[in-house]
Amino acid sequence: MLPVKQFQDFIEQQQLFVRANKILLAVSGGKDSVLMLHLFKAIGIDIGVAHCNFNLRADEAQRDESFVALLAKNLGLPFYVTHFDTKKYAAENKISTQMAARDLRYNWFEEIRCAAGYDYIALAQHQNDAVETVLINLTRGTGISGLHGILPKRDLLIRPLLFLNRQQINEIVRTNNIDFVEDSSNVSTNYTRNKIRLQVVPHLQEINPNLEKTFAENISRFAELESFLNTRVQKLADKILNKRKDGIYIPLEKVSKLNPQKLLLYELLKPFNFGENVVQEILDSLRALSGTHFFSSTHQAIINRNDLVIVEKNTSVAANQFIHPTTENIVFANDEISLTFTDEVKFEKNLNKAFVNADKLIFPLVLRNWQNGDRFIPLGMRNPKKVSDYFIDEKVPLHLKSVTPILVNGNGEIVWIAGMRQDNRYKLTSATKKVAIFELKIK
Repeated sequence: MLPVKQFQDFIEQQQLFVRANKILLAVSGGKDSVLMLHLFKAIGIDIGVAHCNFNLRADEAQRDESFVALLAKNLGLPFYVTHFDTKKYAAENKISTQMAARDLRYNWFEEIRCAAGYDYIALAQHQNDAVETVLINLTRGTGISGLHGILPKRDLLIRPLLFLNRQQINEIVRTNNIDFVEDSSNVSTNYTRNKIRLQVVPHLQEINPNLEKTFAENISRFAELESFLNTRVQKLADKILNKRKDGIYIPLEKVSKLNPQKLLLYELLKPFNFGENVVQEILDSLRALSGTHFFSSTHQAIINRNDLVIVEKNTSVAANQFIHPTTENIVFANDEISLTFTDEVKFEKNLNKAFVNADKLIFPLVLRNWQNGDRFIPLGMRNPKKVSDYFIDEKVPLHLKSVTPILVNGNGEIVWIAGMRQDNRYKLTSATKKVAIFELKIK
């Protein structure tokens, strides 16, 4: 008899889904996924079957596909199948075959879920898979999230077989005469998970025959601990992460007072993909000179005077933009600059506007990034000044220097450091007849 009641109880306890939901089942053809399919069919949920052919086991892979297709047909269920060139994808992305297969299948499952209107994707992982995952994570190095291993529900992925272990599944499949196909790669020790399952877990089971149950209890504790930590980190982030248009500022003084320092800073920076080693480098450099940079795959952290500033990586310097007399609006990097003309000689005290003597402009003008050696004469002064020195005097954050728009006349002279200061040579005078108004519109 199928463990239908235990299956339903687990679904309710873990709040995996409600009866009205539509579930897409990932079915490989092995014992675990086939049992999951039969359990879903027994409780009358609206389901569909998805199968991936990774083209890694030649005829055996085709056998699996045919088996799952026939099973879905016999049960009157929608069937979805796809083929992957897994080895090619792994080579192109420089990852392992197993990681490639994981990425490919999850991406495809999500495509089917969205296209066919499914609410969740069900995976047939069980208690032994959870044990193996925790052991792999511990071996490679992990934080709290790795200690809880596989969770029954994460976002739109559900794992309704986590109430069973491998031995129980084998017995249920045997006593109910459920047909399945065997994946020959499961006995190969070429894969890390198989080595853990075949060579490590049996020894641990000799020490603790209830290993799966013990790990399930540990996983539950670690999941609760992670939830507690996340709540504290969120409250901490709300207090010390100052979100501004140009980045996220974290006072170095507050970083130095974190306790435990490395754990909390790591959790604060984790959304920006900073690894543990980089976090340690940051902590070792709290007294470093302004301008020290640290990088993740997506962001950079910069020590800027009294703050640690987090900004997205600049993948490239903005291309030069040309401004003609007919130009009304132009987009530069993430900002927009407009140009209007007027015969009314007026000046408005607004850093985001420049009121320029139009008769001195030589078109086309150039809008570009700051360059080493740039000089201008700040409005109200007589002598030239290096733009880099001006930035220092004005305490411009380092990460903003490279993205501040510089407006350059056709003769090479700087007309305006957008949003900061215009050049004295282009100011309005009693002799001015026409005014060019440049306005920085910050998005």
